[in-house]
Amino acid sequence: MKTILIALGALICISSVVMADNADIAITVYNDNLALVREVRPLKFQKGIFDYRFTDVPSQIDPTSVHFKALRNERSIQILEQNYQYDLVNSDKIFEKYIDYNISAMGKNGQLYEGTLMSFSGNSIVIMGKKGDLSVVRTDELTDFRFEKLPEGLLTRPTLVWKFDSGTSGNIDCEVSYLTNGINWHCEYVAVVAEDDKSLELSGWVSIENKSGGAFNNAKVKLIAGEVNIVKPQRDVMFMEEKVRGGRAGATPQFEEKSFFEYHLYTLQRRADIKNNEIKQITLIPASEVKAKKVYTFGGGRTVYRGRGNQDADVKVTLEFKNSKAEGLGMPLPKGKIRVYKMDTDNSMEFIGEDLIDHTPKDEMVRVYVGDAFDVVGEKKRSNYKEISRYVREESYEIKLRNHKDENIEVVVVENLYGWANWEITGKNFDYHKKDANTIEFKVPVKSDKESVLTYTVKYTNY
Repeated sequence: MKTILIALGALICISSVVMADNADIAITVYNDNLALVREVRPLKFQKGIFDYRFTDVPSQIDPTSVHFKALRNERSIQILEQNYQYDLVNSDKIFEKYIDYNISAMGKNGQLYEGTLMSFSGNSIVIMGKKGDLSVVRTDELTDFRFEKLPEGLLTRPTLVWKFDSGTSGNIDCEVSYLTNGINWHCEYVAVVAEDDKSLELSGWVSIENKSGGAFNNAKVKLIAGEVNIVKPQRDVMFMEEKVRGGRAGATPQFEEKSFFEYHLYTLQRRADIKNNEIKQITLIPASEVKAKKVYTFGGGRTVYRGRGNQDADVKVTLEFKNSKAEGLGMPLPKGKIRVYKMDTDNSMEFIGEDLIDHTPKDEMVRVYVGDAFDVVGEKKRSNYKEISRYVREESYEIKLRNHKDENIEVVVVENLYGWANWEITGKNFDYHKKDANTIEFKVPVKSDKESVLTYTVKYTNY
C-alpha cells in the first residue's frame, strides 16, 4: 500500500492555483476588492449524467456568481447541480481526519512511534501502540509522519463539481465566468514640480493586488474606475459587451480608456500574468508636463469663539492643475494617491507631500494639498461684535497675513458664514467672491517680508 510521508508542519494544500494552461482568460478588476473572471476551456463530456471536477479556481471565488455556457451543442448539455468544494488539505486536517487510523511518527531522538492515532490537539498527539500502550508526544519533538493514504474529503485545490446531463460526448469549448474577491486595483501618481512651481511632470501607475488564491496567466486585463454598487453578501454576475475604439495620437499608452455605462473602463493593450500574492504595477499615464499653480489658502473651517481670543491657523499649500488637453492631460484620472517631489539644486529629488485625489473627469480641476507653509503665517480675530436687535447682529473680523518669503505671494482667505441666517457684507477692504451660500473667498496679495491685513464686517439677520 502506498505510504504518504509528511514533514511536520508542512502544508499539502496549494496556497495558490494557476489557471489551466489551455484556458483563454480575461479578467476585469474593480476598485472594491472584486474581479470578474471569464475563461474559455475545453471540457471533456460524456453522454448521460456524470460529474465533472472543474479545478484551478481562486479560493475566494463567489460560487453563487458562476455562469456556464457551452460554446457548441449548448442545448444538449444541462447542469443539474453545482457544488463548491474548498476543504483544502493541510497537516492539521490530515491529523483530524486520521483519528482511529494507523500512523507512524519519527522522533527527533530517533525513536519510532507506531499505532492508532487517538487524538490530536494541535501541539501534541496520542498514539495507542499495538500492545495497548499510550504515547503522548509533543509535535515539536517529531520530525515526520507516515500515513497509508490521503483521507477522503480533502482537496488539494478549490474545486467546482458540476453534475451534467449531456446528450453529447467529446471535448467542447465552454465559457465560465464568475466573481472573486481578493483582487483590487488602485492608482498611484508621481508629480515632479518644476523649479518655478508653475508646472509639473505627472505620471501614473496602476497597481493590481491579487490575494484571491488564484493566478491568471496570459490574461486580458481590464480595470473599472467608479463606484460600482455591491449587494452583500450575495452578488450577481455582471455581463459586459466590449467595444474597442481607435488609438490615441502621440505616445501610445499601455491602457486604452473609454466611457462604459456610468464608469470608465481601462483596457490593457497586451496580455499579462497576474500571480497570486503579487502586486503588479503597470504604467497608466506616461510622464506628461502639465501647467500648474501653487495656491496658499488660509481658513475654511468654522470659527468658534469663547470670549475674544485670537485664532492662529496654518496657511495650506495646494497645487492645482486642470485635467484638460490644453494643459497637457485630458484623460479621466482614476482615484488614487499622488506623491509630489521637487528637484533640489544638487539635482536630488526631494519628497514634499502627498494627497488623495478622487475620480476626476477630463476638464475638471485637480487640487493636491501638499502641506502647510513654513514662512507664511495667518492670524484671525473677531474685532467687534454688536447685537443690534433680537434678530440682527453684526460681527467684524481682522485677518493678518505675514509673508516671510523672498517673493510676493497671494493668499486665498476662505470664510465660512453662518448658514442659519441671512448675511450681508457691510464693510471690507478687499473684494470677495461668493463661492456658495455660506462661503466667501478673498484674494489678498502679501509682499515679501510684509504683512497684509484683511478686515470685513458681516451683518446677520434671522427673522
